[in-house]
Amino acid sequence: MTRVDLTSTLMTAGRVQDWLLTDGLRILLTLVLAVVVRWLLHRLISRAVTTMTAKSDVRDSQGRDRSLPGRLFAEASATARARHQQRTATLGSLLRSTVTFVVGLIAVLTVMDLVGIPLGPLLASAGVGGVALGFGAQSLVKDFLSGIFMILEDQYGVGDVIDTGEAIGTVEEVSLRVTRLRDADGVTWYVRNGEIIRIGNLSQHRATAIVDVPVAYDEDVARVTSVIREAAAAMAGEEAWDGRLLDTPKVAGIESISGQTMTLRVLAEASPGDKIDIQRELRQRIKSALDVAGVKAPPVNPFGGPRP
Repeated sequence: MTRVDLTSTLMTAGRVQDWLLTDGLRILLTLVLAVVVRWLLHRLISRAVTTMTAKSDVRDSQGRDRSLPGRLFAEASATARARHQQRTATLGSLLRSTVTFVVGLIAVLTVMDLVGIPLGPLLASAGVGGVALGFGAQSLVKDFLSGIFMILEDQYGVGDVIDTGEAIGTVEEVSLRVTRLRDADGVTWYVRNGEIIRIGNLSQHRATAIVDVPVAYDEDVARVTSVIREAAAAMAGEEAWDGRLLDTPKVAGIESISGQTMTLRVLAEASPGDKIDIQRELRQRIKSALDVAGVKAPPVNPFGGPRP
């Protein structure tokens, strides 16, 4: 090896050593710092999710509704706890993904600047591309934002029966972009969160079962009301309906009078999933009780409607 080659090699090795001790060390520190910051933020998010779940459990135990049966309260608390855990877990996953993306992007841009790559043209191109992507993906951004607020506000969860305006069914899956539900006919609907204008949740808290009882116009209202109350009280006293029928059904009074027909309305507080069953059972019991008491049904004309 000639003296010139040796000198060139030593100069190259010196430059590499200088780069490693300056820019190389900065790049290494940047990567290590990015990993540490990401780990700390992920740990902070996980701790926040755990704290939120624990506080929710404490509020549920302290805010127990003494008017509800114990079994019903236990089921409602378990459902609410599962939904809260699902909501906080989804938000935690979203925050962790966002943190990873932001920290990684900052680390990559910092390394590029240390290497000597000009960031001005790159950022300008990214800005133009971001504007174009924003115009083209408006609906996607809208879906994600709607999904985030839907989860934050706990508008509905898996297992709830909801009315989205386009479809009514049981929620099977909730994501940030799409809600999947299945209607009574077994059809699976995929509804974009950004397209949901209003939500009717038929499964939260309690439902009201309404039963209208038509009788003849000339029947004694007090007598008919007494018969209906006895049938309703007997149903409410049975163990099979404990936790499903939340209170003794009440006779609200005369709902309407049309021709020779007088209609009395019965209201019953029910757990949301048992509303239909309670309506059917209540109709059957009231009908049997009215038959035994000899209460006359309203006359019907040959065309199938009430007699004028």
